[in-house]
Amino acid sequence: MQPIRRRITEILKENGSATVAELAEQLGMAQVSVRHHLDILVGEDLVVGAGVRRRDGAGRPSQVYALTPVALKLFPQRYDTLAGDIIVQMKAVLPANEVRGMFARMAEKAAREAPAPLPGQPMEERLAEVTEFLTEKGYNARWEQHDGRFEIHACNCPYLGVADHHSELCLMDQMMMLRILPEAVRRESRALDGASHCVYVLEIQKAKT
Repeated sequence: MQPIRRRITEILKENGSATVAELAEQLGMAQVSVRHHLDILVGEDLVVGAGVRRRDGAGRPSQVYALTPVALKLFPQRYDTLAGDIIVQMKAVLPANEVRGMFARMAEKAAREAPAPLPGQPMEERLAEVTEFLTEKGYNARWEQHDGRFEIHACNCPYLGVADHHSELCLMDQMMMLRILPEAVRRESRALDGASHCVYVLEIQKAKT
């Protein structure tokens, strides 16, 4: 990101919101230049107008700007470290069967959120629904049909950085897929083993439509 616009996002992050005049004062820039950068940030869905306020209760009200939820991703986040630490502590205090049971329940919960299959629904239509659901969950999924089988490609791992050290997350995904698509799903490759992404396979001759 261009340095001035990066600094604007930092100021908004620190202060919660700011007017053009306030930003210009902190940046040592003309207000017209600040407006130019704000217009770009607004166009990128990183900054939004968040109301107006009057300085000292008088004068013409000034537009107030704030960060959007999208912009929060510009700043360091350590969710993966936190999740990894929680799993480590959980494994340290719980028996292995309870840990497996917890991940199984998480898989079942995720599967219940998926759209239910319709009677007589064509497999192609079902796979379109499933991959859309998986994409919404962060897997960036698509499906393909090849000689005698369907393939679901999960092109992104939402747990990357955590699953590297905790294979239970991969098993959780596998259990979730088996509950969403019980038609003989098997995993052909996974990112954890060095593949570019995870691939799940359904043999067409075994699939029920």
